[in-house]
Amino acid sequence: MSEHALKFKTPADFVKHIKENGITYVDFCFTDMRGEMHHTAQHVSTVTEDLLKDGVMFDGSSVAGWKAINESDMILMPDLGKIMTDPFSAQPSIKIFCHVVEPATGAPYTRCPRAIAMAAESYIKKSGLGDSAYFGPEAEFFVFDDVKIHNSMNKVGYEVDSKEGPYNTGREYEGGNLGHRPRIKGGYFPDSPVDSLADIRAEMLSVIHQMGVDVEKHHHEVAPSQCELGILYSTLTDCGDNMQIYKHVVHNVAEVYGKTATFMPKPIYGDNGSGMHCHQSIWKGGKPLFAGDGYAGLSETCLHYIGGIIAHARALNALTNATTNSYKRLVPGFEAPVLLAYSSRNRSASCRIPYAPSPKGKRVEVRFPDPASNPYLAFAGMLMAGLDGIRNKIHPGQAMDRNLYELPADELRKVPTVCGSLREALESLQTDHQFLLEGDVFTEDFLQAYISLKMEEIEMYETTPHPVEYLMYYSA
Repeated sequence: MSEHALKFKTPADFVKHIKENGITYVDFCFTDMRGEMHHTAQHVSTVTEDLLKDGVMFDGSSVAGWKAINESDMILMPDLGKIMTDPFSAQPSIKIFCHVVEPATGAPYTRCPRAIAMAAESYIKKSGLGDSAYFGPEAEFFVFDDVKIHNSMNKVGYEVDSKEGPYNTGREYEGGNLGHRPRIKGGYFPDSPVDSLADIRAEMLSVIHQMGVDVEKHHHEVAPSQCELGILYSTLTDCGDNMQIYKHVVHNVAEVYGKTATFMPKPIYGDNGSGMHCHQSIWKGGKPLFAGDGYAGLSETCLHYIGGIIAHARALNALTNATTNSYKRLVPGFEAPVLLAYSSRNRSASCRIPYAPSPKGKRVEVRFPDPASNPYLAFAGMLMAGLDGIRNKIHPGQAMDRNLYELPADELRKVPTVCGSLREALESLQTDHQFLLEGDVFTEDFLQAYISLKMEEIEMYETTPHPVEYLMYYSA
């Protein structure tokens, strides 16, 4: 655990801390169904032991996909184990993660993503299949200098700009165009001055660490303007929290630098998109359950976990690839992991087995998720799919160690793929979600509300004329 992490055993300990450290505001944070973090700040004079025990009332009807206006009262229940100083606030502030509970019963709200993640962690223990699930996401993002978005009845389009963009090789700059920038698909690991984002990435990683998250590394990604920061793996809910901190810091540090960051999976045409490869493993009694004497040193338990991921991948896409833009990254024939296969060597497989010198490092890396997903839902969904594979002994078949993109067409057709659109993913979730309902981790109510919310995005996307359609069809 990071030396900057703040954890308190009792409300009294927390109240004492904020008084002794001159804190002015306590920010109670929660996450909606789409994955956006929200907050409400209480002045320190109102933050009492009773408030921390009873929770903070708020209007749930103002959150998309949640309560109706006639049943709007909800409670934010703070987690004293997930607290951090807010480095972006002008007033001394502390942020505290919360889950949502029903005021009438005190039960966790079934549409709260963090509550779902907590339920998934409880279920793995009740199932007897393990007692801890660890996740290690690798989230990529783009940093731009300027973004213009047009979306009206008579004008639809966007324009992004970055000094690193290869489209700026001939641009006139005040003081001159210095010419150092990555080529298309040429951004992986160049040193400065070609890598112009090293300082901003280092700042982001340092701030994430200051907010209590264990960190590892940062580097430039394949596309110009694309970055990745490395945070250490953690347990499911904690990792979901850490991803929310990751996104919060990336957006805010970029703004401090006069730039803007996006976790859109595919913001740039003709170059790599942003993924969020998710390393995951299960432990029980302090022992790793994924190490064994099978393929690539895997246990039968791990192979069945992979089998569950592959069997339910198309339903999982609705949670792990939750935007219409996600499927502009998941296109067959490119580098994206669209093929549902597993391999210890092949990064084109959707499930990769990374090399690990120790049994403790044995894990599976699921490569199709992207960072626009809600981390709590994505992690919980993958865990439930993997547990279903273990429980029902779903074997994933033979590993695919050949280059999947060089397979003959007749062989390639036999390899299943992820969904090709968000609509297809939601249809898959509609027909394949029983595995998510085990242990009441997800509920029918949540899934139907989630599908309805996402259908609103699909309808807007599908009914809006695209600029490229004017290019292709205006003179038809």
